[in-house]
Amino acid sequence: MFKKTSQSSQTPAVQAPPWRILIVDDEPEVHTITRLTLGDLSFSGRPMEFLSAESAAQAREILDRESDIALAFVDVVMETDEAGLDLVTYIRTELKNTAIRIILRTGQPGKAPERQVIRDFEINDYISKTSASADKLFTSTLTALRAYDGVIALELSNRRLERYREGLEKVIVASANLFEHRSLRLFACGLLRQISGLLFHTEGSLLLSFDGLTVAKRDTNIEVLAKTGRFEAGQISGLPAQVMAKLEQTLENKRSMVINDTFVGYFPTKNGIINMSYLDGISGIDSVDLKLIEIFSKNIGAAFENLYLDQEIYDTQAEIITTLGDVMETRSHESANHVRRVAHLATMMARDLSLPDEECDLIRGASPMHDIGKVAIPDGILLKPGPLNDLEWTKMKEHASIGESIFSRSNRPIFKTAAIIAGQHHERFDGSGYPRGLRSDEIHLHAQIVGLIDVFDALAHRRCYKDPWPMEKILELIRNERGQQFDPMLVDCFLDNFSSVCDILNTFPDSGAVTHCEANQAS
Repeated sequence: MFKKTSQSSQTPAVQAPPWRILIVDDEPEVHTITRLTLGDLSFSGRPMEFLSAESAAQAREILDRESDIALAFVDVVMETDEAGLDLVTYIRTELKNTAIRIILRTGQPGKAPERQVIRDFEINDYISKTSASADKLFTSTLTALRAYDGVIALELSNRRLERYREGLEKVIVASANLFEHRSLRLFACGLLRQISGLLFHTEGSLLLSFDGLTVAKRDTNIEVLAKTGRFEAGQISGLPAQVMAKLEQTLENKRSMVINDTFVGYFPTKNGIINMSYLDGISGIDSVDLKLIEIFSKNIGAAFENLYLDQEIYDTQAEIITTLGDVMETRSHESANHVRRVAHLATMMARDLSLPDEECDLIRGASPMHDIGKVAIPDGILLKPGPLNDLEWTKMKEHASIGESIFSRSNRPIFKTAAIIAGQHHERFDGSGYPRGLRSDEIHLHAQIVGLIDVFDALAHRRCYKDPWPMEKILELIRNERGQQFDPMLVDCFLDNFSSVCDILNTFPDSGAVTHCEANQAS
């Protein structure tokens, strides 16, 4: 029968590093005496370690490569009468080492008078070799080490304060940037970059959203908003058990936590959604990092609240605008899908033109209102099945100015954009459009985009006054109007993306007959 041997649970004590003392002297016996006198000395539980240099030049080599020397005993007269003083200047001026304590020792006080040296050089003590006792050496060493320890502690504190200040600045900048995001997924990707860049280099990270179900069901009812590192390898279907265990521990504590080598951020919102970040493989977390995490987490929580509120307002606003556009198109007996196609096609072109995301969002939201001015056009004109006479056409053209006036009273960006699009989408690149006869760059780019898309979609679908045109005839007209009705750049963009145009038309079809659309027709 074998007896199990128990292993000791005690961890071996970690030896504190020794105080490193540099002896700079061209007399070998001075090195020996110093080592013998101070060899048994310890301070704060740390022993002494001695390094020797027999010239100022040799001392420079040691000081250039060693950065943790606490004390240097420096002889004045070595290679030259002032070799020791030159070494002191080198340490303080060129190396910019203000922490090391320097005790100047000399056997020739006349070469370096004590008062003059203390006044002119940044040393910490002055000892005459001829009169120095063991007690004096012992006392001077302890005093120097105590001072060095205090200086290092102060420098460390200052560095930590500076790091905290820099980290806090990053928190402020990062938080401000996060508030600018509208899309939840854009926000999520930005959030992971900000957290990782703020403090950590991670092996992988996740941003997760829970729908408020019980913890036991969260592993199958979880949305991965963003992921980096090792989590990008494939689609996540159910999180690993060790990940869920840390998430559940954080959920139970209802606060951001550092668990072993993982940071788990906890960002609840008032609508019951809980967002969490998971940063794996972090190291070196200290109290400063934790404080910065706490500040950043509070800002992220507020950002999520504002994001959801902003998204709700934006979605409500977009829904109202689209509904009004639907009502307008229904009144003119056109399909409600017209405004959806215009919105998607215009946004597609805006993105291909590399317009900022904010502008693309404005175009998508405002373009359904391009014909809102038709609300003031009489049914007899709006629904006339045939061509309009001159008087009727003059009245119909008023819808552009009316639509602009409806929205121009608002200072909100989306309605200001709607005013521009409504008022200018019938202007022509050559200046022959209405209502103002604007030309070229005088016409806002947003209105030019919607103007081209509106013409294309109207020709491709049935209207009360016409049947849909064949696609070849529509594309021929668009090419012929390049530089006349339409900006050449926009015509090229439209034709280059015609496969996407067809995809959008097929996604939002009309119930009536429409022109057949295939990508190869644009070539």
